[in-house]
Amino acid sequence: MSEKVAPEEKLAMVRHSMSHVMAEAVLQMFPTAQIAIGPSIENGFYYDFELPRNLVASDLDEITQRMKAIIALDKPFVRKEVTRAEAASMFADQKYKLELLDAIPEGDTVTTYNQGAFTDLCRGPHVASTKDLNAESFKLLSIAGAYWRGKESNPMLTRIYGTAWTNPKDLRLYLQKLEEIEKRDHRKIGKDLDLFSLHEEAGPGLVYWHPRGGRIRQAIEDFWCDEHYKNGYERLYTPHVGKSWLWETSGHLGFYKESMYPPMVMDKADYYAKPMNCPFHIMIYQNSKKSYRDLPCRWCELGTVYRYEKAGSLHGLMRVRGFTQDDAHIFCTPDQMDSEIREVIRFSLHMLHSFGFEEINAYLSTRPEKSVGEPELWEAATDSLRKAMAEEGMKYEVDEGGGAFYGPKIDLKIKDAIGREWQLSTIQFDFNLPERFKLTFVDKDNTEKRPLMIHRALLGSLERFFGVLIEHYAGAFPPWLSPEQIAIVPISEAYFDYASSLEARFKAEGLRAKADLSAEHMNNKIKQAFAMKDPYVVVVGDKEASGDTVAVRYRGGKKTFGVKTQDFIDEVKDTVAKKLQI
Repeated sequence: MSEKVAPEEKLAMVRHSMSHVMAEAVLQMFPTAQIAIGPSIENGFYYDFELPRNLVASDLDEITQRMKAIIALDKPFVRKEVTRAEAASMFADQKYKLELLDAIPEGDTVTTYNQGAFTDLCRGPHVASTKDLNAESFKLLSIAGAYWRGKESNPMLTRIYGTAWTNPKDLRLYLQKLEEIEKRDHRKIGKDLDLFSLHEEAGPGLVYWHPRGGRIRQAIEDFWCDEHYKNGYERLYTPHVGKSWLWETSGHLGFYKESMYPPMVMDKADYYAKPMNCPFHIMIYQNSKKSYRDLPCRWCELGTVYRYEKAGSLHGLMRVRGFTQDDAHIFCTPDQMDSEIREVIRFSLHMLHSFGFEEINAYLSTRPEKSVGEPELWEAATDSLRKAMAEEGMKYEVDEGGGAFYGPKIDLKIKDAIGREWQLSTIQFDFNLPERFKLTFVDKDNTEKRPLMIHRALLGSLERFFGVLIEHYAGAFPPWLSPEQIAIVPISEAYFDYASSLEARFKAEGLRAKADLSAEHMNNKIKQAFAMKDPYVVVVGDKEASGDTVAVRYRGGKKTFGVKTQDFIDEVKDTVAKKLQI
């Protein structure tokens, strides 16, 4: 393998080559198998197959051993340019390869790669030989179903996922990270901590918030609302459905219909569940004539929307069909654009930092080839985004031409506790909707002009954001977010009344507390409280009841005794107010 190849390119070549080795091993096991595609992906590779039977986990062991045997044979990867006729002959019994061949544009070079007995229709590149693959640096991870070309109307294929690295150490570190990811899986933690549930029988992709999850959501919403009012926003509430006219005017029915729920017929008209809130905010804007003196209008909403995501793409809280958008729209004059964007950036960073995310990366997407809006307006808006990030000292990457057709945008992505990146905040200019709805304001010169419209989400959606929070904190939320901040454990039934009085006292101070008056032994109660990841466990007996004190056990293991009850209350309230972790 050439020394000039960059490390990331070399790793991609290793993974792509490993997918070919896996395909050869699978064909050894199932000579009549149909092979589809096998790309390199982030952290690994996969290959899709149509097989004579379903695979089971033990099959991965046999495929692995066959792959190691192939690697040991030191087979060169040989690239060959072929004619379409030659390729069609080579893959005459492989229907998916023939379909891929037909999709190659006329005039493009058709290439194959061969390692020994296995030949694939492939553009490459690959390593020079199987000897460049380390038999101890890969692992097959899982078996899944995948529709051919991602379309539900196509056959379901068997997908085998694997990971591959250049050395065993990197493989070991990655597998350790996978173990940590599994421990933090929000679906498992959500069940263990009784936070939420999903019910396929009642509707896939729809989230049921349990009381404990509801407590966290309330804390998020209260903070969100308070901060928005402080930052000059007004809160809106809009309907869940709208007539087809609204979605035709907005363009959703033309561009987004496949992701919308089917219409409901009422009053001889089609009504659609809203996939987005923006058209409703526009209706409010149009309710009265606006002057430049009325702008900017900063309007926010925790609006529940519905999108018909494909069943195969649904994933816990991360991809759902009904969710509450942390949404806002700003209508402003061109002169106000720079200051509004600067404030949105500052506000976004403040909110993300408040939830404990310190590492934040920015991505700027600029004008694509096909777009609406004057080039000068695009340039000014893009420059406004750049200046705002520069003033906040933010580093950012540019995706040239990667913006939506209706305006440039910034995406803010956080890194969680184990280094994974999640997109949360989006700041998006929109030159399309103001034109479609003919929005105007009367400017200083007494002429009507188009306002600028900025879409803005800070957290994304409450459901997905909750999933990210669960995995970031592994369920051990900081006290201000914890569903139950203080568990009160009496050492015996004789102190139930004192425990109950403490619960009432803590609640009167605005703290979330619960006295455990069950018949369980004290130690089991303490164990259960920490299993539910409560930040504080207060144990009370005769000394505490007679001296107005508490014995405190902290989630991290620290213990203190004889603490004055009011001092403990002040400590917890201070920790909550400062949004500290313990």
